[in-house]
Amino acid sequence: MQTRIPEHIRETVAGAEAESILRNCVHCGFCNATCPTYQLLGDELDGPRGRIYQIKDVLEGGEATRRTEKHLDRCLTCRNCETTCPSGVEYGRLVDIGREWVEARVARPWSERLARRALRTLIPEPRRFRVLLGVGRLARPVLPPGLRRRIPERQPPGTWPAPRHGRRLLCLTGCAQPAMAPRTDAAAARIVDAVGVSLIAAPAGCCGAVDQHMAAPEAARARMRANIDAWWPELEAGAEGILVTASGCGAQVRDYGRLLADDPEYAERAARVSEAVRDPVEVVTAEELAALRPDPAPRVAVQEPCTLQHGQRLGGRLTALLQGAGLETVPVAEGHLCCGSAGTYSLLQPGLAGQLRERKLGHLTAGEPALIATANIGCQHHLEAASPVPVRHWLELFDPEGVA
Repeated sequence: MQTRIPEHIRETVAGAEAESILRNCVHCGFCNATCPTYQLLGDELDGPRGRIYQIKDVLEGGEATRRTEKHLDRCLTCRNCETTCPSGVEYGRLVDIGREWVEARVARPWSERLARRALRTLIPEPRRFRVLLGVGRLARPVLPPGLRRRIPERQPPGTWPAPRHGRRLLCLTGCAQPAMAPRTDAAAARIVDAVGVSLIAAPAGCCGAVDQHMAAPEAARARMRANIDAWWPELEAGAEGILVTASGCGAQVRDYGRLLADDPEYAERAARVSEAVRDPVEVVTAEELAALRPDPAPRVAVQEPCTLQHGQRLGGRLTALLQGAGLETVPVAEGHLCCGSAGTYSLLQPGLAGQLRERKLGHLTAGEPALIATANIGCQHHLEAASPVPVRHWLELFDPEGVA
């Protein structure tokens, strides 16, 4: 793709990166074939190719408008298009740059500004989020059924084994997951403890994804630096890596090296942190899990999150791992398509997110599974709010203390 981006933009880090990404695009349109919003809306501007043209236009000096903002907002950042693209276009990074550029030039209505600010203020802060969720749980009995199902019931985490092994992994506990599903990380600790690895809960906070994908890159970078500072002493002391049980957070932390590449103080450590990230499917083997398999083993539908498939390029690993451990998995059509959660997307774009969820649940439940297994807290919560069968993080299926 030919570009005519002004020199003063090309000389910036983001501008140079955007131009490099744009020049890889060959206009083929393969991306639209696997884009969830294009499948729903059939609008070229709501597919990756159309959004690429819009970003290119504003970077070349075209006017950024509310219409531009609307179409960029509708993108899930699922990155399915990256997996499909034959030219290696890094669309996810490009759409982040495009959103930042448009956000700085288009005034949103006050209601949108307030909603986005509230999400960035509440979700990434564990204490605030825990208080908000606690209030919701108190009000749960009197809420309408639709809203009631969006508030998860309190879940006991169970015991977290004390460190006792020579091998150690750090654990990113994150922001929303400790309040919504505290059993996930505790189950991970029990599982890896059973196979000879101690899991250490590191004093880190939000991975930065909420800010990053809501056009607040400096706030995201501040969170990244804080996490690197928190992890660094343990990594230097011999921790083998950082286990991230939420695939959305894992995809973000794997990007720290690139997102902080221009930071002279943090670039080298950020690159090492990115290399240290481990998803649970990379840590335990099918043979190790088989020894922890529940009896009787449930019939499972596997929802592999976009952040696992396309963000971390680990597509197929979860299904293969569960099958290798002896679980019966049912066939799931359109397994590559997003469920509609996509971080804050389900809150900001509830109509589209609801349609995608209905479509996804139709495929997941077609084989009559006993439960749905996923690998990301956002997907788990979004699907469970409308699912006729339980939705669990797959780690809970092998938890030595049993499924909650």
